[in-house]
Amino acid sequence: MATHAEQHVRYRFLKLVPDSGDRDSEGPAHRDVLECRRVRASAEIARGLALRTGDAVVQVRRVLSFGGVPTILEEIWLPGTTFKGLTADQMAGYRGPTYAMFELEFGVRMVRAEEKIRAVAADAQQAQLLALPEGAPLLSVERLSLTYNDVPMELRRGLYRTDTHHYRNDLN
Repeated sequence: MATHAEQHVRYRFLKLVPDSGDRDSEGPAHRDVLECRRVRASAEIARGLALRTGDAVVQVRRVLSFGGVPTILEEIWLPGTTFKGLTADQMAGYRGPTYAMFELEFGVRMVRAEEKIRAVAADAQQAQLLALPEGAPLLSVERLSLTYNDVPMELRRGLYRTDTHHYRNDLN
């Protein structure tokens, strides 16, 4: 049974939904973690996470599949000090939402996010990982997730297939 925290954050910031409109029919995302490693932050990543160039960050690359179809290719960067000890097995093996794991195991609650969205063409590697032809259109979503007091805690770049899914945002 999902905890309240897991239900609350399951699709907290993910706005990609199947064209059928029924996300529940797909079941939970299958996560294939390609890598999870500690690296030194580039100037661009450091700027996004309010760190210094060269500071330790955890870099995660993974493919999310829905209904057996690879749908999202993600690259995630997290502050190395806050997420010390995070492993690929932990990322792949946690059955609930990633943000619930961040909250329960690292004490980090994402409270808001900012996104930049643009259309891009899949390069050869991206196309292979998403089972698409090279040059296929993808939606590039760069998300900065912040915790309390607007402290940046995650920089995530996702490439979304849009042949069977669309980006949906409810504006209030």
